[in-house]
Amino acid sequence: MSFELKGRLIEKYDSVQVTDRFRKREFVIEYRESASSYDFAETIKFQLTQERCDILDNFHIGEELKVSFNIRGRRWEKDGQVSYFNNLEAWKIEKVVAAPQEIIPQHTIEEIPPEPTDDLPF
Repeated sequence: MSFELKGRLIEKYDSVQVTDRFRKREFVIEYRESASSYDFAETIKFQLTQERCDILDNFHIGEELKVSFNIRGRRWEKDGQVSYFNNLEAWKIEKVVAAPQEIIPQHTIEEIPPEPTDDLPF
């Protein structure tokens, strides 16, 4: 299942070579939502893996981004203790570009050309 979230990039970390065959890179998005008169900010950490780690090089702290991601969960057991882990696995990042505002020309009465007065009556 795929999800999307828009927010501002507030942290990006270097890639980490976890094993000889696995590489990951983490980053944090600040997501804001308003409800009634309250403004809520959430800081959400994502992870990129393998060749996708390089995607983040194209983005800078403070930019508004749209992150497409999957939720991954794993069960881990050690010494008889079971734990569960979740990761937000990003697979696509796009810069959010503000839509250009439509410019509506405003005319004053002086700017509207007058009607021609020398019309011929035929």
